[in-house]
Amino acid sequence: MSAAVAGAARPVMRPMREADLDSVLVVERRAYPWPWSIGIFRDCLHAGYPAWVLLEGGAFIGHGVLSVAAGEAHVLNICIDPSRQGRGYGRALLRSMVDAARGRGARRVYLEVRPSNPVAIALYQDEGFNEIGRRPRYYPADSGREDAIVMAMELLDP
Repeated sequence: MSAAVAGAARPVMRPMREADLDSVLVVERRAYPWPWSIGIFRDCLHAGYPAWVLLEGGAFIGHGVLSVAAGEAHVLNICIDPSRQGRGYGRALLRSMVDAARGRGARRVYLEVRPSNPVAIALYQDEGFNEIGRRPRYYPADSGREDAIVMAMELLDP
């Protein structure tokens, strides 16, 4: 990841800790109208899911949660603070998560994305994910429920 402004601190990614959850929730709530709860994050950490925070100059600017089992990985949550989006941080975090999945023996990575999020869809496609299906009425939405596009990427040996 490169600094967005000359002289700015480079973003640092490190494992998420339970002590981070209040700060993670601030970013999550800024980014999503239906954010994960602290309990969901806590449950993921207690289950041993790989999870990371992205920090820039000590400020929490993003996070990601992954599950890996039986040769498959699932990007459960990837989030960049809206004020920091468009700078390549989401792409870098996604690539790190895919690398972590590969390092844990996954051969395929899955994720869901809202059809109403074309920026994320474009990122995922650009990184090698393909639509493989839909989950009807998966996400809460202002008008009731919104489908999820299910995407997957095969992990080839580097």
